Amino acid sequence: MEWRNIPEPGPGELRLRVLACAVCRTDLHIVDGELPLPLLPIVPGHEIVGVVEAIGSGGTGHRLGDRVGVPWLGHSCGCCAYCTSGHENLCDAPRFTGYHRDGGFASHVIAEAAFCLPLDMPEADAVRIAPLLCAGLIGWHSLKAAGEDARRLGIFGFGAAAHLVTQAAIAQGREVFAFTRPADRTTQAFARSLGAAWAGGSNERPPQPLDAAIIFAPAGELVPAALRVVRKGGRVVCGGIQMSNIPAFPYRLLWEERGLVSVANLTRADAKEFLDFVREHPLQVHAKTYPLAQANEALADLRAGRIEGVAVLVP
Repeated sequence: MEWRNIPEPGPGELRLRVLACAVCRTDLHIVDGELPLPLLPIVPGHEIVGVVEAIGSGGTGHRLGDRVGVPWLGHSCGCCAYCTSGHENLCDAPRFTGYHRDGGFASHVIAEAAFCLPLDMPEADAVRIAPLLCAGLIGWHSLKAAGEDARRLGIFGFGAAAHLVTQAAIAQGREVFAFTRPADRTTQAFARSLGAAWAGGSNERPPQPLDAAIIFAPAGELVPAALRVVRKGGRVVCGGIQMSNIPAFPYRLLWEERGLVSVANLTRADAKEFLDFVREHPLQVHAKTYPLAQANEALADLRAGRIEGVAVLVP
């Protein structure tokens, strides 16, 4: 822990008192040095629920006392070809929360007002809202990438994002097939408790070919495993920001018009769409809370796979 002065917001910024911040695998990649670090020291954390305590000059759209969310995308340039075509998640000059600017593993955080999300939703518990701001959002973005016609959906890696997207997919009328580490009966039972039609190891085949699969685990060897279980014309979506090297695999796994895509970041439009969906279809958020001072313990538990659902820090 480090004690700092409470920061003041600059033009167009808000200062938030942090109520809760979920712990994401991306935080782990940052702490473990698996991503290039543009700024050090850096405070991780990008699934933040906070209360507006101060507003910088020109900061509009929020009032003192509002509860807002701060996601991974903390800024986009607004003028590159991606931003102007509705793809600000691919901005050429983005700034990410907890990566380019200090994040929510803190008592207070500064965020750009235009990228703070209104949280006018029935759920009152900040601990259960925080995971929606990345695990939920990247899961939603991945679900959209899988395609509306993907009625039988495989999910590889059943952690924070998977346990939320499973519920969203089922609410849309899809069947979910969960793939975990081989012989991980506890996680398989967790997946079935959330409505998965089938749960097994990543070395197993489901009862029937799948329309699409989403990979949340950062393990490149799951790419050929997922391609093996999708039908002709099916799609495999890589939902993480980092993944170990994908091993060589025979072309026949990709042949017959199977597709392999990645998703990157999120847009504010994605966030609005997802939060609107959650208002209509509340999700069970399985959270394990840690005091802020135990952030390293939370990261260690995530690294070791000891968390069922998602870890959340509370100042």
